[in-house]
Amino acid sequence: MSTYGSAKWQGGIRDGKGAISTKSGALTEYPYGFASRFEGKPGTNPEELIGAAHAGCFTMALSLILGEAGLTAERMETRADVTLVKQADGYAITAVHLTLTGKVPGADQARFEELAGKAKVGCPVSKLLNAEITLEVTLEA
Repeated sequence: MSTYGSAKWQGGIRDGKGAISTKSGALTEYPYGFASRFEGKPGTNPEELIGAAHAGCFTMALSLILGEAGLTAERMETRADVTLVKQADGYAITAVHLTLTGKVPGADQARFEELAGKAKVGCPVSKLLNAEITLEVTLEA
């Protein structure tokens, strides 16, 4: 399987403007730039997209792992907080913190944490990132 995302850019780093698109069309020419990345202005940024990709990948991987354990989630929600840090040689994504809340009939907190831990290290996006990846898990009754 192969897919793609693409980006266009015009101008300098601070005054330039970019647009991000995905093969599926989920994003088409969606704006991004310095202001949306570093100043909290409207638009997206690569870290936000990595967070969404990581949350989606992790949650889908966990669904597979739950199924292999004979469990099915009634509901799961994952947030991936991505940390971008200025370093001497530029910027680096240094960490991703996954926050998972789920309702899984038949699972207890310990089992849910164990299976979520497997998904954290096993999902393809986790394997891609060269950053510390932490996980917080809450199982709802």
